[in-house]
Formats: sequence, structure tokens, C-alpha cells
Amino acid sequence: MKKFLALYILLAFLIIGCSSKTEDFKLKEGTEEYQLAKDLSVTLPSLDPDLNKVLISTNEFNVTTGEVIQGLHENFGSRVLQLKDFEAARLKDLIEKNAVQLAEKNLLLGEAIKAKGTVTVEELSAVLKEQYTRAGSEEKYLEMLEGQGLDIAFIKKNLEEELKIRQFLDKKLASMTKVTEEKIQQAYQKDKTASVRHILLLTQGKSDPEKVEAHKKMEELLARARNGEDFAALAKEYSEDPGSKEDGGLYEDFERGKMVKPFDDAAFSVPVGEISDIVETTYGYHILLVVDRKKETRPLDEVRVELEDQLKQATQAEIFETYFSELKEKSGFEIIPL
Repeated sequence: MKKFLALYILLAFLIIGCSSKTEDFKLKEGTEEYQLAKDLSVTLPSLDPDLNKVLISTNEFNVTTGEVIQGLHENFGSRVLQLKDFEAARLKDLIEKNAVQLAEKNLLLGEAIKAKGTVTVEELSAVLKEQYTRAGSEEKYLEMLEGQGLDIAFIKKNLEEELKIRQFLDKKLASMTKVTEEKIQQAYQKDKTASVRHILLLTQGKSDPEKVEAHKKMEELLARARNGEDFAALAKEYSEDPGSKEDGGLYEDFERGKMVKPFDDAAFSVPVGEISDIVETTYGYHILLVVDRKKETRPLDEVRVELEDQLKQATQAEIFETYFSELKEKSGFEIIPL
């Protein structure tokens, strides 16, 4: 539930760098990736590698089904074979989302390259050392990759591209960000934390008809809650959020910006004691009962730097959304349904 993603976490899967518009990527017959695509096309015929359907079109490059499957094969390693067990709707959703993510990464990487961004050996080594530390050691990290059928050269390539994009965005956004004293004062007066109970019905990986049914069920639960039924009891019985279900859907004293945005917006805007309308996030459908909100109790001088950093991040997020939307429009970014 909690939003652990930083401002620039742009992709769920990092796949390949920029490709040329003059020649679309296509899987080669006889490779593991080609055979995987053939196997998946039994479930979803449009994934046939001989068709090599274009999923994203831009002025500079296309993203094809073959390119997405190649990326999934490189990122998932041996786990990619699990895709053969996916139902058609779930497989279609996965392929389309990764196509968008790949195209978005290619756009940003292209801009970083145009800006002559570079990543030093020392910078890349520092990021790799972080990976080694999390795994316990370099040896354990490499063993983990080998066990999952992943290639260290591919990992290094993607880390370098991610760093290049991040450095490009850091420089671009920093020059466009300014935090005024007025904004700091306004932020200090806002509620700092919220406590809510909520009910979640998951929609991730579900078909459109299943999502419709989930929404109808949530409408019924919303009506029951607003008619006076115990919200905590309803959450215990119906919520599909394992992190709060047993506590009656309770999340206490979370700070502004810590939850996914639609959830966060509702938690800090719905009056205390009232129940929200149905809120949709990437997880599914929610309804929230706002239990309490609290303001900052520390003196302004004590939290000024903290508030300034938070405002910078929020401002940069807004600037990035505008910049990225304009970049996609300029590039002729077009999604072609599978």
C-alpha cells in the first residue's frame, strides 16, 4: 500500500535502450525468446513473433511485442516461463504496461543522451556496491543472479541507463524548482498526519468484467457503511488489503505523501468522521473513513529544512509530469492496443 517509489522511479521493469525508427526490433527464430513468444501466442495470438506487432509508435522509434518479450526474458530470467500460465487478460495487461514503460524509458534516455549525460565508473560501482550489500556480499549477489538466470552485464547496462536518466532529471528539475517563504508557511499550517480505516477490493491483474463486479461490490459496501454499519467490521470481512484487514482497515498517523496519491488526497481532504466516495488506485477500489488528522507540533524553525525538501520534491514531481507530457506529445507517442 505505502508509496515507496521515489520521484524518478519511472519503470517497474528496465528493459532496453533506445532503438531506431528505421528498423523495428524483431525476435530471431531459433532463440529462447522467439520460442517463448510462440508459446505465449497460444494464449494471446497477437504475440506471435512473426507478426511482431507494434505496440507503441513515436517519431523516433517503435516498440514491438518482440522487444517487450525480449525485455521480459532478460529481466525475469528463468521466472519468465511462469508467463505461460497467465490467462489472456492478465498477459495482455502485462505486455501492454511493459510496452509503455519501455517506450517512456527510451524517450527519457534519448533526452539524457542528447544532453550528453555520462555515468562514471565510480558512480556505477557505488550503485553496484549497494546491491552487493543488500544481498550480503558480491558473491551472494552474483549467485542470486545466476540462480534466477540473470546476466550481470545486462544488470550493469540497465543501472547505467537508470543513473543517466536520473542525473539528467536531477539537473533539469533542479533548475526549475523554487520554494518561497509563503509556500513554506502554507505547508506548515497543513495537516501533517492522517489516520483512516479503509476497505480495498483489488483489481490488479483482473479482467474488465471482473473490475466491473468489484466496483459494484464496493458500491454496496459504501452504501452499507454510510447507512451506519460498523466500518471496522466491514473492513475485517471484505477488505483485501493484508496490511490492515485484521485491524479493521486501520492506518494510523501516516504523513502526507506517504500513500499512493488518490488515497492520500482522500485521506487529507475528506472531513474527519466522514466516508469518502470510491477511490481508485493502481491497487484497486478503496473507500476511506477518515478517523483523525493532526498538524505539526514542532516549531517552524525546527522543521523548515524538512518542509523545504518536501516542497521541492512535490514541485519537481509536478514539473516532471508537465515536462514528460509535453515530451510525449512532441514525440508523437501513440499507444496501439494489443
